[in-house]
Amino acid sequence: MQIIQNRKKFFILSLLVIIIGFGFMIANAQAGKGALNWDVEFTGGTSMELNMNGKYDNDKLISIIKDVTDQSSPQIQEVLGTNNVEIKLQSIDSPTRTALVEAIQKEYSKATLTEANDISGTVSGEMQRAAIKATLIAAVAMLIYISIRFKDVRAGGSAILALIHDVLVVLAAYAIFRIPVNNAFIAVLLTILGYSVNSTIVIFDRIRENLKAAGKKKDLELVVNTSITQTLTRSIYTSLTTFIMVFFLFVLGVSSVREFAMPLMVGIVCGGYSSVCITGALWYVMRTKLKKK
Repeated sequence: MQIIQNRKKFFILSLLVIIIGFGFMIANAQAGKGALNWDVEFTGGTSMELNMNGKYDNDKLISIIKDVTDQSSPQIQEVLGTNNVEIKLQSIDSPTRTALVEAIQKEYSKATLTEANDISGTVSGEMQRAAIKATLIAAVAMLIYISIRFKDVRAGGSAILALIHDVLVVLAAYAIFRIPVNNAFIAVLLTILGYSVNSTIVIFDRIRENLKAAGKKKDLELVVNTSITQTLTRSIYTSLTTFIMVFFLFVLGVSSVREFAMPLMVGIVCGGYSSVCITGALWYVMRTKLKKK
């Protein structure tokens, strides 16, 4: 594969996807919908759980909530294995909450309110800090591990840049498809980081072996291309089998599972792409431009 020769094309493609994602964030923010579709765990709000005691129509529930609260994008999740449904929306006062329950009971007479909670801004702030902290700690740990393992901080640096690329692409998916940013967001990011760096380490291992075999007469460009080609089948098979499993989770799962599976599918594709097309090319650029002292 001619990865190094086409590295600028890969860099431009990744940059375009990230720019499009930021464009959607800006457009959503200007439209008053928020740059991302933050769940109440991150923004604070009201969470209600009702026992519907039978079938219900999701679109009808959204229509009722919109009529009572004037909120156009509530989050509705079915509680697996029960007739309960969880409704999350921006903070509403007690009279509005009562009016909402009564409006739902007017349409679904057997529905009963089982639980209602207000999630404070303090809790949501802690969630945001936890997400940032977990991502940073994971990234720093990977940087240290890869730098020590391959005895080259440029290898760790290129891997971290590729991981940042993966995170930005996944954020773009959250913005474009308006996927709710909830507790699963942290799990999605950490899963993608671990999955992507695993493929990256396999490629760096092969690069190290091929550099030793080439000796002093090594052609760095040829070594990187050869190493990526030799691990390509493994990378494709690993990504494909994982993607198929997550895809069926998305198709067959309930709403909360789909909110986890969809960005994870994007991350699997993006992680496989960055490991093959971005990380090795970044390392080659650093190796040739940043001479080791």
